[in-house]
Formats: sequence, structure tokens, C-alpha cells
Amino acid sequence: MEPTVIFEDDSILVINKPAGIIVHSDGRTEEPSVCDWVVAHYPEMRGVGEPWVSPQGEVIDRPGIVHRLDRTTSGVLVLAKTTEAYTALKKQFHDRTVSKEYRALVYGHPKPEQGVIEQEIVRVKSIPPRWASRFVREGQKSRAAITLWRVLRRGMSPEGERVSVLGLVPKTGRTHQLRVHLQALGYPIISDHLYAATRPKLLRLARPALHAERITIDLPDGGRRTFEAPLPEDLRVAEALIT
Repeated sequence: MEPTVIFEDDSILVINKPAGIIVHSDGRTEEPSVCDWVVAHYPEMRGVGEPWVSPQGEVIDRPGIVHRLDRTTSGVLVLAKTTEAYTALKKQFHDRTVSKEYRALVYGHPKPEQGVIEQEIVRVKSIPPRWASRFVREGQKSRAAITLWRVLRRGMSPEGERVSVLGLVPKTGRTHQLRVHLQALGYPIISDHLYAATRPKLLRLARPALHAERITIDLPDGGRRTFEAPLPEDLRVAEALIT
């Protein structure tokens, strides 16, 4: 289970991250990570970017990492190969000029065809860590999280449950944002062990049905480009089961 390269030049590396692998160590467990893969295949990227200090005080190198995906989320991930590229990409994420598109399979049939979720993401004291959302009131000081969504397909699972395929565009990048927002909407992601723990697993899925499908960035060397990661086998099978 290793990432595959979608694109690379002298400045950036774009990979397709498989579900089940973490982006970088959490300081609590020892397991393979995207960062380990980067160091093994691109040792010259060691030291690019900023390290992360774990709650235990361990300094963890994050070579080229400018954004992250959850362990259980598959899809496209952009890394910087140089310090100059890292700075340029971080600015794009900070300024929200990066466009990200996700694909999710959810429980139920949302009634409108599309919508916008604008709810703050707050941490919940729990083990494992979880997040929750609350509506942002007018005039309230908060770090709002914004997700655009639209229905791509509605259908039934072999288990007789209503399911839908959604396209998601996060306008912010909060932790677990899409998973939390869809739970708050009332249509959580299928097989999400944190935010749909009491719902039955459907469509033969053993992990949350969320995939980072597409990302559009300004290349550090000039020009704007979109990169795509194809659906992994488990999600292709799941969608084929929907009738």
C-alpha cells in the first residue's frame, strides 16, 4: 500500500494517496506514512517545509507536506520539492486560491440538488479525537467552515438503504470538515467509524467513503493546473452496487 505518482516536475510532486496510510506520524504509533515514502524515494526533499511537534513533544519531520488527508481518505495530495515551492503553495492554501473537489457516498437522499454548509468546526473531548459543528450566528466571532455540495447520483444499496453520491468543494480546510459537515446535514458518509458509528456499513465499504478527486493549483513555475486521482477499487465497486 504505497502512493502512486500523478505528476512531478522540479518544484512539486503530486501523488494519489491510498486509504489506510497516514500522511505523517502522529507521535503515538509507529506505522508507515506518506512522509516515510517521500524520504525513501525523494531523499532530497528531507527538510523541505516545517516540522510538527506532537503533544508528546516529539519533533516530526514533514518533508514537502503542505496539506493533509485523513488516514481513511484516498486521493490527490500535493507536495513541495523545494523550499520556494513550499512557500508558494502554503500561501495559496492560506489565501484559499486552491480549489479542491471530493467525492463522497452518503446515507440517504438529500432533498435539494445542492447547497452550502457554513458551520464552525469545534473539537469534542473524546477518545479518539472527534470534531463537531455548530451554526455560525451573525456577528459571532468564530472560524467558520464552508462546504459546497451537490448531488451527483441517488439510488439504493443492495441492503435496501437509500444512498447518494455527492460532489463536495470545501472552501476552508478544517480538520474532518467534510465528515462533520455531512453528519450535521443529516447525511453522514457511509461507513464513517467516527461520525456514523451507529449506522450499518453498506456497499462492502470498510472505511469512510470519501475520496479527494481533484485539486487545482497555481504551479510555482507558472500556470494553473488541475490534477485528478481516479477512484480506488473499493469506491468503484461500491458505486457499481448502487441501483
